[in-house]
Amino acid sequence: MTPSPETLAAEVPLRRVDRLLTHYALSHQHPTNERIHYTAIPCIMLSLVGLLYVASPMLALVFLGASLLYYWRLSTVFLITMMAVTVVMLAIIATLNAKHILLPVCLMVFVVAWIFQFIGHRIEGKKPSFFEDVQYLWVGPLFVLSRLFIKLGVRW
Repeated sequence: MTPSPETLAAEVPLRRVDRLLTHYALSHQHPTNERIHYTAIPCIMLSLVGLLYVASPMLALVFLGASLLYYWRLSTVFLITMMAVTVVMLAIIATLNAKHILLPVCLMVFVVAWIFQFIGHRIEGKKPSFFEDVQYLWVGPLFVLSRLFIKLGVRW
């Protein structure tokens, strides 16, 4: 039996950000996988931006600008939060760069965090969402924030 349009509308979130987060959550239901993602995703973000910065500071800034534009299109609350996260990431990157340890730290963090991500998905028994669509690499940080926002009662 085919569900009615009313039933489908009640089951499917209307906003794009909600649809993306709902889909992302389907492959992140195991508590261990979720906990791994809460740590690994911010680590991957920081290390990726750091590696881009090593290659070219302008490249890192363009990537961050494009990411913020993507978040702006999804949610003002996520945009503002990710702007704050971006400032913190850039401060950490500047500190590591000033100490001349940015490249080795970012390489190590990037590799270790991805290893844990794949361990989490092995536990979950489902492939990472970005294998379906690369935009889920940008949805991952929002997934982590959405879980924090739910605990804090913040609506995005």
